[in-house]
Amino acid sequence: MPRILITGSTGFIGGRVAATAAARTDVGHLRLLARRPLPPTASAPATDSAGQERNQDGRPDFETVVGDLRDPASLHRACAGVDVLIHCASAIGADEETARAVNDEGTRALVDAAVRAGVTRIVALSTASVHGRGPFRAAAPGTLPLAPGSTTSRTRAAGERHVLDAGGAVLRPHFVYGAGDRQLVPGLVRLLAALPGPLDAGASLHSVTGVDALARALIGAALSERAPAGPYYVAHPEPVPVAELLAPCEALLTGRGGPARGPAVGIAEARELLADLPFALHHLAMLATDHWFDDDRPRREWACDQGPNYTAGIADCADWYRGFLNAA
Repeated sequence: MPRILITGSTGFIGGRVAATAAARTDVGHLRLLARRPLPPTASAPATDSAGQERNQDGRPDFETVVGDLRDPASLHRACAGVDVLIHCASAIGADEETARAVNDEGTRALVDAAVRAGVTRIVALSTASVHGRGPFRAAAPGTLPLAPGSTTSRTRAAGERHVLDAGGAVLRPHFVYGAGDRQLVPGLVRLLAALPGPLDAGASLHSVTGVDALARALIGAALSERAPAGPYYVAHPEPVPVAELLAPCEALLTGRGGPARGPAVGIAEARELLADLPFALHHLAMLATDHWFDDDRPRREWACDQGPNYTAGIADCADWYRGFLNAA
């Protein structure tokens, strides 16, 4: 059974990937790369007939190794004896120097270490933002050029190239939500809170995936018998109209109390009201145009369950969002 190294395992998505892999019985061993030591697991490993360390219930034993994408020596140690690499670590919203050092040069160093160690499959998490701003409507794989518009997406696009050049797979989700999300839904709630009423963003369509489904896709790519290569989009097959995307966010906002909300605000008016809030203008530009990516290969080739649609999925984690927003 494969021995897997996962980077970014303390993050929102990488942590869910690690938990998903740890619950499987077809993984031999998990190694988690972290920048600092993590608390040791309380479960004692057992040994199967092949001599592989395993927990009593058949799930893989795992270990944490300390390393940093900016420290090539630590990456060579982390990759030693590994069969599969799932790369989820990235610097999001960082300055130019840090983003380049982590997302571009760090990914290059990691891929180099993996290739030298004999890793047979590399799967990396990226973002559909490497294509820049839409409109993208039912965009099929291989039809869009790279046109990143931010430091984060530009350096992540550069990091993709190192993975693809090594024959690896790159997964590009658009909007990702779920328990642990501190960016998408909280950012939309913050945007709405800056407006006097609900946002009427038109009729754009968006690709959305729950974090659990994305984790299953990353694991599916890593363990697929058909060695994946190239870029993939990952999203629930049903694109989400922007009104449905924002409705749970508006409910989270109004559920916190405060003054009564006024009438709906259109995109043009919202731009004027939020002219001094760059984060809000970024969100508005994203919401106003289609960002719908159509790729059935993760479901077809890796048999990945995409889980419930957005409305049902976000309802399942509404309590987590309420707790996070109240604490924030």
